[in-house]
Amino acid sequence: MKKAKKRKTNNIRYSKIVIFASLFLFACMIGRVIQLGLSTEIDGVNLKELASKRTTTKEILTAKRGSIYTSDGDALAQNVSSYKLIAYLDSKRTTNKNNPQHVVDKEKTAEVLAPILEMTKEEVLGYLSKENVYQTEFGSKGKGLSELTKNKIEALNLPGIDFVESFKRYYPKGDFASYTVGYAKSTTNEETGEETITGEMGIEKYYDKILKGEDGYIQYQKDLQGYKIADTNEVRKEASQGKDIYLTIDSQIQFFVEQALNNADIDYDWEWFNITIMDAKTGALLATATTPSFDPNVRNITNYLDYTVSSPYEPGSTMKTFTYMAAMENGVYNGQETYLSGVYTTTDGTQIGDWDRNGWGVITFDKGYAMSSNVGVINLINRHMSSAMLREYFKKLGFGRKTGITLPNEEAGKLNFKYETEIYNAGFGQGITTTPIQNVKALTSLTNDGMLLEPYIVSKIVDPSTKEVILKNKRTEIERVASSETVAKIIQLMDDCVNGIGNTGSGFRIPSGELIGKTGTAQIASEDGSGYLSGTEDIISSFSGIYPKSDPKLIIYASVKRPSGGSQKPLSNAIKEIVNNASKYYGNDDTASPEIQITEYEMPSFVNKDLESTKTNLTASGIEYTVIGTGNKVIKQYPEKGDTITNKDMVYLITNDQNLTIPNVVGLSSKVANSILSLLGIKVNLDGVGYVTAQSIAESTPITDGLEITLTLSPKFSSS
Repeated sequence: MKKAKKRKTNNIRYSKIVIFASLFLFACMIGRVIQLGLSTEIDGVNLKELASKRTTTKEILTAKRGSIYTSDGDALAQNVSSYKLIAYLDSKRTTNKNNPQHVVDKEKTAEVLAPILEMTKEEVLGYLSKENVYQTEFGSKGKGLSELTKNKIEALNLPGIDFVESFKRYYPKGDFASYTVGYAKSTTNEETGEETITGEMGIEKYYDKILKGEDGYIQYQKDLQGYKIADTNEVRKEASQGKDIYLTIDSQIQFFVEQALNNADIDYDWEWFNITIMDAKTGALLATATTPSFDPNVRNITNYLDYTVSSPYEPGSTMKTFTYMAAMENGVYNGQETYLSGVYTTTDGTQIGDWDRNGWGVITFDKGYAMSSNVGVINLINRHMSSAMLREYFKKLGFGRKTGITLPNEEAGKLNFKYETEIYNAGFGQGITTTPIQNVKALTSLTNDGMLLEPYIVSKIVDPSTKEVILKNKRTEIERVASSETVAKIIQLMDDCVNGIGNTGSGFRIPSGELIGKTGTAQIASEDGSGYLSGTEDIISSFSGIYPKSDPKLIIYASVKRPSGGSQKPLSNAIKEIVNNASKYYGNDDTASPEIQITEYEMPSFVNKDLESTKTNLTASGIEYTVIGTGNKVIKQYPEKGDTITNKDMVYLITNDQNLTIPNVVGLSSKVANSILSLLGIKVNLDGVGYVTAQSIAESTPITDGLEITLTLSPKFSSS
């Protein structure tokens, strides 16, 4: 039997298939490489951009937020350095074992860091023991570290420990002009880790963009370890720093207001209490405060509304001033015209009474103002006026629309009155709503001979890098809204209201008789709109005033909601305290006789003029002066050329004496003392607020280069 012949396998055919398949795959790979090399985009991905992102880093150069200052240069908001602690864990950072650049001894590092960070050793060690990470942070307790804490850690000389600097917002005066300044909050971008500071209330919010500035950046190539590659291009855009804002707030006047609110709080309770003070001649806001308030460093806020601009309310009888002005300006007012006070019955049977419904018998309209008679206003409107006449004049004064002051969330208030009872109510400040800023604005017409002024809160905006003044605000006239005769008559009525015998404002009388004004009491409307609440404390008590009447410097508007017992004492005590302190600050005397005739002058320049002729000039004008030095020529002066002074002000003349000595400035306001000493080249440090009670260097001490003096201040100076 023949053996079967073995069949050969076609190995050659299989080998060819393998070879061709391999060649095909290789060709595909080559094609793909060529495609990747020549194409700018594959599968929708921009290859150039992808490569750039993997090798290029962009570091943000954070712009420093601008500071906020008072008009006299006290810092109210500023940036302070804040540090985040980091630890490098990757041993590849170290190229020289004698100079380690990563954490070598984790146990020791955790042990010494723990007490400083107020953490346990185990907590710190947990962060240091992370695996396969280049660096680590230490949670919330490793952020926001102060300069002092940073210095303590640096003194330990721990390898691999470093800091990332950032900034946080700090308010040096704490609860001081808080609603005006507001606050800014730091936030962290979760994706990039970048921190930004954003204003959320007050000036911080309104001027956020100007304060914030514009961030810059550095863009460069980096290696796999994250280090910059040498000799590669760097793109750099410098940060544009935020601008500094100087408010019109006078730190001394603001302090007097804050102090008065705190003192009133000792004896009385209320829901809220607001006091706003304006420069009577310029419209600049000198002080404004509301209690309850808050510290922007901790943001213990109970109410986010700034009552000065953001929460209109029914003002009550302070509006009678403007109703009387409307009658005078329309030629229908006769102060000696009489009416029966007590209760008035409207055509629909509604009875509207005076605060004393028994009235004071038949009295004149002039007396009705002093007694704050609602029935007097009703008769004045009913006999001589119309709703259109009243509404148009209120609008002319600025009520019913925003003032435009640069504070956020300003409200316009409402002038909604149409029917008989509504018109009467509007005449004495019920059924309409206004804000304190609108009231002080309207009162500028009485301190500027009928000219209405624009209120403002920002004095200037300055570029801190160049010291260039970007914006400077000043007195701005809107329009004449009252004649000189109307102004004089209203001033007389306000004077009688406070300084007349038995009138409603007598509780605000001060010894000099220089404070004048109008009181107001508004009932609080019920929340369901059914009418007004009738409780003793369900009122808003208010006062609008001018000080001093002979030479107005301050416009004052204050209001308190639900004062305990319905008392006017919180208002009168606070206002009189403020005026008493302000009078000394401005160099006046509340106890002085009001009979002194006040004359205003525009200060000329006496610089480089003969001393004797200057003295003769000032004496002829009835102006007192103080000469500093024994020279025969004036080289400096205070006040400066162009300043407005009166015959009650003191002029200081510095002569060309080569051996000048320190003058006695005890008893002067801090503003005047600081100005004089600065003219003499002396650096002044102020301890306290108010006026000078002591100086650290005695008078007659020779003035030398670099001399510094500390002035002790008090808001209540006594020459004894």
